[in-house]
Amino acid sequence: MAGMTSSARPLLNRRLAEFGTTIFAEMSALALRTGAINLGQGFPDTDGPEEVREAAVRALRDGRGNQYPPGPGVPELRAAIAAHQLRRYGLSFDPDTEVLVTAGATEAIAAALLALLEPGDEVVALEPYYDSYAASIAMAGGTRVPVTLRPHEGGFRLDLDELRAAVTARTRLLLINTPHNPTGTVLTRAELAAIAELAVERDLLVVTDEVYEHLVFDEGGHLPLATFPGMRERTVTIGSAGKTFSFTGWKVGWVTANGPLVSAVRTAKQYLTYVSAGPFQYAIAEALRLPDSYFENFRADLRRKRDLLGDGLRAAGFEVYQPQGTYFITTDITPFGEKDAYAFCRALPERCGVVAIPNSVFYDDPGAGRSQVRFTFCKKDDVLQEAAGRLQQLAS
Repeated sequence: MAGMTSSARPLLNRRLAEFGTTIFAEMSALALRTGAINLGQGFPDTDGPEEVREAAVRALRDGRGNQYPPGPGVPELRAAIAAHQLRRYGLSFDPDTEVLVTAGATEAIAAALLALLEPGDEVVALEPYYDSYAASIAMAGGTRVPVTLRPHEGGFRLDLDELRAAVTARTRLLLINTPHNPTGTVLTRAELAAIAELAVERDLLVVTDEVYEHLVFDEGGHLPLATFPGMRERTVTIGSAGKTFSFTGWKVGWVTANGPLVSAVRTAKQYLTYVSAGPFQYAIAEALRLPDSYFENFRADLRRKRDLLGDGLRAAGFEVYQPQGTYFITTDITPFGEKDAYAFCRALPERCGVVAIPNSVFYDDPGAGRSQVRFTFCKKDDVLQEAAGRLQQLAS
């Protein structure tokens, strides 16, 4: 019969059987259908710096990057990434052998895990986690071992004893995210030092997702894990232009690590996208050379937006966990007598005209985040104010 397969075997392989349409696609479609304000997916509703956009236009017109760029990334961008890491953090990387440009951070994560894991290797990851982590571990044949960040004094914190207990003889890699999506947690110097000591002691590799490095709202700023003793040679650091310069559609990310690690990741990456974002790479090279004032103003603006939305959410009756970084605020819906965040988020567009994301999708055990809802604040002030006003209906 037409359309039937030759056997009863499922079309989707078993490694990906647990993964369907992402929650972001589902909720964004709901926002489009209902006309609701989308505070679910973390993309800005304004473009980044005009000079960076013009740099992309100039590259297009000059014919730079319109054909395949070099596999590791254009030399100008690799040099700019290396210079950024040195200027900001004192980390020295050879742009020719220790920097790799990727199609956003998502590809960098996938390529790193595909390159570094053997089937059956365990990956310890901080839960709740960005949904691509679980899928990438599965595609690589690894086994994910969650260590849950738990609510504590108005935020979320890591239990270091639980982290140590999660490491076994089968553990190959730690997958660390700071600033952390979705909770907004920024790991402290003491926590990072403990993670570094554990990695060195157990001879573990570490993949660290630091795409929100320029969105740490408290004093002290971002601390890359690679700066800690013994970590330079075992850490794959992932960065991204999308979150820092508000050009998420350009999909320009990168990896910095020692030569052998970058070579391994590049081996996997070349069979994923091969290359991408040619003209945009030249523009991001210029963006990374913007003065420190740009990064300071960017952080201050997002901190103000965080407070604007956070105040509105509290006024509407949510319990709010104050984020120390990222684009996101996690809330709890228990004060409304609600317990099922998924049902709450599906009904919210009709109730209030706002879309949010249920945090339960970021946990292996959905019960762990069953009453948590995530909102994004990387939107225009008037959009945040309108959303906060609509959510006031919940208070009544």
